[in-house]
Amino acid sequence: MVGRIPVMDVTPVVEGGRYPAKGTVGEPLPVTAHVFREGHDALNADVVLIDPKGRRRAPVRMHKVPEKVDLWTAEVVPDAMGPWSFEIESWSDPVATWRHNAEIKIPAGIDVELMFTEGALLLERASEALPRRGGAAQRKVLADAVKAVRDTKRPEPVRFAAATSPQVDEVLAAYPLRDLVTANGPFPVYVDRERALYGAWYEFFPRSEGAYVDDTTGKVVSGNFTTAAKRLDAVAAMGFDVLYLPPIHPIGEVNRKGRNNTLTPDPDDVGSPWAIGSKDGGHDAIHPDLGTFADFDAFVRRANDLGVEVALDLALQAAPDHPWVTTNPQWFTTRADGTIAYAENPPKKYQDIYPVNFDNDRDGIYREVLRVVKHWMKHGVRIFRVDNPHTKPVEFWGWLISEVRKTDPDVLFLSEAFTKPPMMRALATVGFHQSYTYFTWRTAKWEIEQYLTELAHQTSTVMRPNFFVNTPDILHAFLQYGGPAAFKIRAALAATGSPSWGVYAGYELFEHVAVKPGSEEYLDSEKYQIRIRDWDEADATGRTLAPYITRLNEIRRESRPLQLLRNVTIHSSEDDSILVFSKSAPGPDGTDEHVIVVINLDPHGTRETMLHLNMPALGLDWHDSFQAHDEITGETWTWWERSYVRLDPYHEPAHILTVRRSPA
Repeated sequence: MVGRIPVMDVTPVVEGGRYPAKGTVGEPLPVTAHVFREGHDALNADVVLIDPKGRRRAPVRMHKVPEKVDLWTAEVVPDAMGPWSFEIESWSDPVATWRHNAEIKIPAGIDVELMFTEGALLLERASEALPRRGGAAQRKVLADAVKAVRDTKRPEPVRFAAATSPQVDEVLAAYPLRDLVTANGPFPVYVDRERALYGAWYEFFPRSEGAYVDDTTGKVVSGNFTTAAKRLDAVAAMGFDVLYLPPIHPIGEVNRKGRNNTLTPDPDDVGSPWAIGSKDGGHDAIHPDLGTFADFDAFVRRANDLGVEVALDLALQAAPDHPWVTTNPQWFTTRADGTIAYAENPPKKYQDIYPVNFDNDRDGIYREVLRVVKHWMKHGVRIFRVDNPHTKPVEFWGWLISEVRKTDPDVLFLSEAFTKPPMMRALATVGFHQSYTYFTWRTAKWEIEQYLTELAHQTSTVMRPNFFVNTPDILHAFLQYGGPAAFKIRAALAATGSPSWGVYAGYELFEHVAVKPGSEEYLDSEKYQIRIRDWDEADATGRTLAPYITRLNEIRRESRPLQLLRNVTIHSSEDDSILVFSKSAPGPDGTDEHVIVVINLDPHGTRETMLHLNMPALGLDWHDSFQAHDEITGETWTWWERSYVRLDPYHEPAHILTVRRSPA
């Protein structure tokens, strides 16, 4: 029902409040609503946060959004993990109503003494409502104001000024006089730890790290957790927070794929890690070539010591020789000829994988997956990257994430769902903490502008993006033909456009050759073979993007605006290849911090143009100048609303600028 002071169209509210909106510890959460009433009396509204223990936090005053009819907004900041909620309290503001009427009537000589009497009575009511303890100073302020208002010997402007003094305003701001208070809500918000929103991800295959060619046999010897651990220092040095591992389980031998996804493997082919399960075990086992659980535990500890969390792939599918196929054949789909159906996405066929049919034994499958997840949680895994979740029931994911959250709310799930927007949103709605996105395929300026706006302001209630610049499956044409400049452009854009971004190993070496023209698959894909990379040689020759990636991650760690999602403002330029946007956030000293990102999206040519900046979005007046400090090059320029840029992609395709006020 509509309350006495109506509040409608509240955000963030997901599916009418059936699911919680997403929040993060320390992240400003914008709340909006249409608030209005009958007649002309003034009104106001507050947002009240309710923490996981049921405690009501101090109200946060809402304010009207300029140029919007009756739209009110405020930002609140939850400070702990768990299930929160918020209410909007709308109320009649008798003091504001009186002031509006008095400032018109008193100068006009209409009901002058009556207006002063009514004003004095309101201030007396406000004084009586002050807290009994600790309110002496405020009571004196109001008492002095009442005395002045009632003093008919004083000039009328002086009496009115006493009732509206800054001191009185300060008291009433802290202790407003509220009539007809109407509570609306509560509306649920689930608040996660910071890593759910912000982090830099790096992906590598442990079997490739430390692998070598045996001089005697000429065969490739697999890396393992012990050799892969040696690569962790370099990952941490580049500033990555999360190391994502593809499946580390035994790989099926039946219908195993060969190099470049062939159906005729050689005896030495290692197969795809996503074809999970063999005689050596299934989802709760480790591939023998990678080592033991003791080796894995040591790997996780080493990563944690370096400040890196280990994320593990959760791929709910089975190779034909997975133990499940024997112990629980009902978990799969049997075709009319009696064979188990392998995975297909016509015309693509995945003969080495059996999809799980969640409808054949719902309870059994649900329990088994929860067991597997908790098994890896016991070995230090607190983040799961989920493979193709859109091919499993949404209901299942809602159940699984809810069950894990009951005991371990710090465990996070990343959705690898490159699928239709409604499914991506549904998966995020039921609990996925982060989502892969369409970022890889957004390369034109207008596409990127629209997508940044969509993710920051339209879907952020439920979906947090992770901008991976590449994956073992995705080598976009932009990288295939753009040269090293393309790699810098996409890294800078991902690292600044989203609080979470990711890199698959080899990106820093500019790996860019596709298996064939028109394909997004890598030649000699690491999905099907071990790839030996000479990191030392790349560092020695300087043929690596690692220093640039390191600087990007350093800038992100030093910049609060780049750690947030809902703070993007798109600015304009006169060149279709120059993208400019800004991000803002409250700073530790109480003033706002602002970062401007300008990127040349053309990897083949230098671009120069004029920018047109939205100065109020930068906390400035339109006529102000400011110091634009480039965090990449260290240079500083004086900029105005109209400023010139020239970006050479072969030298430096992007500015990441900290806004500093010009000296007075």
